[in-house]
Amino acid sequence: MTSSSITPIVEMNNIHKSFFHVHVLKGVSFNLYPGEVHALMGENGAGKSTLIKILTGIYRKDEGSVIYKGKEVEFKNPKEAERAGISIIHQELNNIPYLSIAENFFLGKEETIKRTPLIKSKQMIEKTEEALKNLGIHLDPKRLMMDCSVGEQQMVEIARAVTQKSEVIIMDEPTAALTDREIESLFSVIEDLKRRGVAIVYISHRMEEIFRICDRITVLRDGQSIDTKNIQETNFEEIVKLMVGRELGERFPKRTTTPGEIRLKVQNLDVGDHIKGIQFDVRKGEILGVAGLMGAGRTEIMEGLFGAKKGAKGVLYLDGKQIPIKNPETSIKHGIAFVTEDRKGEGLVLDLSVRENLTLPNFKKVSSIGFMKKKKEEKFTDEMIEKLRIKTSGREQVVKSLSGGNQQKVVVGKWLGIEPKVLILDEPTRGVDVGAKKEIYDIMNELTEQGVSIIMISSELPEILGMSDRIMVIHEGKITAILNRKEATQENIMVAATGG
Repeated sequence: MTSSSITPIVEMNNIHKSFFHVHVLKGVSFNLYPGEVHALMGENGAGKSTLIKILTGIYRKDEGSVIYKGKEVEFKNPKEAERAGISIIHQELNNIPYLSIAENFFLGKEETIKRTPLIKSKQMIEKTEEALKNLGIHLDPKRLMMDCSVGEQQMVEIARAVTQKSEVIIMDEPTAALTDREIESLFSVIEDLKRRGVAIVYISHRMEEIFRICDRITVLRDGQSIDTKNIQETNFEEIVKLMVGRELGERFPKRTTTPGEIRLKVQNLDVGDHIKGIQFDVRKGEILGVAGLMGAGRTEIMEGLFGAKKGAKGVLYLDGKQIPIKNPETSIKHGIAFVTEDRKGEGLVLDLSVRENLTLPNFKKVSSIGFMKKKKEEKFTDEMIEKLRIKTSGREQVVKSLSGGNQQKVVVGKWLGIEPKVLILDEPTRGVDVGAKKEIYDIMNELTEQGVSIIMISSELPEILGMSDRIMVIHEGKITAILNRKEATQENIMVAATGG
C-alpha cells in the first residue's frame, strides 16, 4: 500500500504558515496513500488543524506545495475541496440545531422537483434513513438536530461525509462523543472505505484506536513533522515521546488518597420521565467514575442533582446536612461545581479573555463591596494560570485562540476558584492530547488530596479504570452496578452498561 510503486493521493511538502508573526507550521511534510488510514498526531497546538485547514482551503499556505492526485492544487475554500473529493468531519459539530437530521444531511445539496424550487422532502428523508442505517444508526430523520445527543449529532456528520463518495476523508476526533457500540460501527465503515480505496486522515488522541485502525502515524510537534512510523513498527511509549519530546511516565498517576467519610449522599433522585429513584454517595477525597453507553442518562443524572434540569427532585445531603435541588446557583453556593462536556458551547465564552473566563463565577473573590478589583482579579488569574499550567501568552489572550487542552484547563480553573467540595467532571479529557490529559489527571489527584470529592463521567474505559476509586455504571437511567477497584474490569463494566 505504501510502497514506492504506488503514488500518494495527497502530498504536502515543506508547508509553512504564520499568523501575526507567529510561525505555526515550520516546513511540515505529509503524504497519504489510497486505501490507507493515516493518523495525524501531536499535542494540542502542534499544528494538526492548521495543516488540515490548508489542505481543505480554509487557510492559504505561506510556502510549500500541496499535490492532489498528481497535480499541484490550492483550494480556495472547503466547498471546492469537497467537489474535488476531499471531505472533512470536524471535531466541532457543524449543523443547524433547529433543522431536522434530514435537512442537515442535505444542507446545501437539497433535492428539488425538476424545474421548481420545491424540495423532495420524502426522498431526502428516505435517503437519510438509509445512509444512517448503513452505519448502524437508528435515528428518525425528521427529528430536530437540537434534540439529538452530541454523539448522535457526530454520527450524523460521519454518515453525511461517508455518503459523499469522497476519495479522501479527514476525521478529526470522530469518536470523541461516541459510545463503544457506535465506535465499532464507525470502524466497520472505515474498513469498508479502505477496501474501496478511500484514503483517511485520522486525528485522535485515543491511542487504543490509533493502534487498532491506522496503518501509519505522522507526529507533529511545535509546528514541525517529527517522524512517520508504520503502525507495526512502533508502540505507545515511542509515539508519546515523539509527541511531547520527553518520557511521560505512567499514563495514569497512582491514586494516593484514601477516601474518607461520605461527602455527598443522593437519595431518590428523579430526572425527567426516564430517570427514577437514583441513590448513591461520594466520599471525601474520592473519584467516583460514572460509566455507561451513550444515552444511558449519565449526564442527565448529574445535571439533575446540580439543579440544571427543570423538575428534577430528590434528597441531597452534603456533609450530613440536607441541601435543596433548586438551580445551579444554589448548588454552587453550597460548593458543588459542574464542568460540562461541551466546553465551547456551555463551558466558555470564547470571545472573552482567559482572565474574564476564569473570573466569571468568582466575582466575590475578585471584588470588594460589589466592585471588581483589578489587582485581585489579576492575582487570581495568574494563580490559576500557574496552578493549572495553562499555556497562554498572558491573561488577556482570547480563549478561543487557546489549544483544546488549555481551554479545558480554563473551564476547570473557573470552578476551582469557588473552592468546591464536590466537582463534577463530564468528559474532562475529551479532545485533549496525551500530555494535557496527564496534567488534568495530576490536577484531579491534587484536588482529592485536598479533600475535594470528584464525580467523573467518561466514555473512555481506560480513563475510568485508571482514575476511579469506585465506578458507578448507568444503563437506561438506572444504576446497574457500583464497583470497587478490585471488581472493576472492562468486561464487568460493559456487562453492567448493557443491562446484564
